[in-house]
Amino acid sequence: MPPLGMTHQGFGEVVNREQRMFYYVYIMTNRSKTLYTGVTSKIEKRVYEHKHGVTGGFTSKYKIDRLVYFERFGFIRSAIAREKQIKGLSRLKKMALIVSMNPDWKDLSEGWYDRHRYQPDEKCIDSSLRSE
Repeated sequence: MPPLGMTHQGFGEVVNREQRMFYYVYIMTNRSKTLYTGVTSKIEKRVYEHKHGVTGGFTSKYKIDRLVYFERFGFIRSAIAREKQIKGLSRLKKMALIVSMNPDWKDLSEGWYDRHRYQPDEKCIDSSLRSE
């Protein structure tokens, strides 16, 4: 039995009810429509890494920079199984999957990293005024 305030997430995973984890299967692309499928628990961070070539490898080499599809899961094993399923699809079926959710192939992460116009620039904040 999990400790008080905790719950089984599945397959032996225990999480705090207030901090439920989600897992994402995603497809990213570039101008040439090269496709990359991945899985992560931190979609915003992972997409940022791909967009900025932080991790190197395939996504950096092919400048994969647009999130065009994603699904959210409550269990990591479900997300991994879905990732494998998508990776096994033909290119045409992957494209149909993308179009079913995102017919215009828009970057679904657009605006995720924009600074709000009223948010102060970090360089402008006096370090003595920051709360630590």
